Amino acid sequence: MSAGSFAGSIAAGWLSDILGRRYALMIASLVWIVGAMVQCSAQNVTHLVAGRVVSGLAVGVTSSQTCVYLSELAPARIRGRVVGIQQWAIEWGILIMYLIAYGCVVGVSGTAAFRICWGVQAVPGLVLFIALFFFPESPRWLASQERWEEALDTLAIIHANGDRHDPVVQVEFEEVQEAVRVAHESQEVSFLALFGPRVWKRTMCGMSVQMWQQLLGGNVAMYYVVYIFEMAGMTGNTTLWSSAIQYVIFLVTTGFMLPFIDRVGRRNILLIGSVTCMAVHFIIAGVMASKGNPVSSVNGNANLTWEIKGSAGMTVIAFSYIFTGIYGLTWAPTAWIYAAEVFPLKYRAKGVGLSAATNWIFNFALAYFVAPAFHNIQWKTYIIFGVFCTVMTFHVFFTYPETVGRSLEEIDLVFETDIKPWRTHEMGDLFGEEIERRKELGAKTDTSGTTHEEVV
Repeated sequence: MSAGSFAGSIAAGWLSDILGRRYALMIASLVWIVGAMVQCSAQNVTHLVAGRVVSGLAVGVTSSQTCVYLSELAPARIRGRVVGIQQWAIEWGILIMYLIAYGCVVGVSGTAAFRICWGVQAVPGLVLFIALFFFPESPRWLASQERWEEALDTLAIIHANGDRHDPVVQVEFEEVQEAVRVAHESQEVSFLALFGPRVWKRTMCGMSVQMWQQLLGGNVAMYYVVYIFEMAGMTGNTTLWSSAIQYVIFLVTTGFMLPFIDRVGRRNILLIGSVTCMAVHFIIAGVMASKGNPVSSVNGNANLTWEIKGSAGMTVIAFSYIFTGIYGLTWAPTAWIYAAEVFPLKYRAKGVGLSAATNWIFNFALAYFVAPAFHNIQWKTYIIFGVFCTVMTFHVFFTYPETVGRSLEEIDLVFETDIKPWRTHEMGDLFGEEIERRKELGAKTDTSGTTHEEVV
């Protein structure tokens, strides 16, 4: 699926720019349904792999363009919460599918056990496809197609219950108009253009935040936590239910963070996450190295050549849960939010698509790295991820500007200034200042009109 997701992410920007954010997601929903049906009807491994690749294409489009769609719809003050809901919804999906799969394993016999799991996947795809008929198109995409009246109406609905003359609507509409004007003056967008003089810093931010999200070790922890439980001596249903606890922790921590994600700031969340995850990785490595011992295999699993039992094993499990909680609070939602914010309008769909492709290619690579790493270097695997966390901390601090609370057009100005990334939070709220100026102007106009009527 990761390979299909990589290809889907690359194609997503082109599809989204031509058809619009909404129709791109509708097509992806249909592709997902087809992929689920192919998997459900699989007769052999090749058949199943083909279905997974088809589903991966849909995942590539939705994982990148849902962020774009939500970021272009959401008001700046709650954009993090709105885009972060995507990650939270994914976590709900992970937990629900895990429980369905568990139920099929213990309660269904024969090929129906896996066919039910694969078939159920089609349901959310169908729900999303139908729901998108009732959602508005991105006002920024509409503006890029010079459908100005529709763009203004959508902004008015989002910000002011349909009032096209509201100061917030007018200021944002003018910002969008300026962004479109600049976009029309620039060269045609290709993937090579994403590395041009005006955009390369943003591209590096978008791609690297997705790369670091994978190298932080979050998805590795989710995929391979069963290995940790087995090394700690757990077996059977105990291992399966312990994995379910991890998914619940993941879900709860991300849900807890969403109301605060637009207050804390993107940089702070990413830095806190990388530093604390670094500490957890090194702690787990230290406990495993000092309290564990080498073995030929664990419960017949030849990939595992290290075991750590007793209280030390419980300590490793506890810190694995802590790591999942930190990941859910920090990098899991914020990496997707940040990647969707940093690109200018004309480059956004392709830029976020390339960023998502980076996420998926590292996801694919780590899937082939971790199992051999646990086999060959055991606890040192955690040292490697701890080092990654150390490097990303410095990279985020020195190269990632703050984007929280700013309109997407205002973020363009942040990247075009010479202010150091760690000082960008000191920039004034240009969007808010302009809105206040418009309100004051409107108030003076009203007062002037009232005075005139009284004199007459």
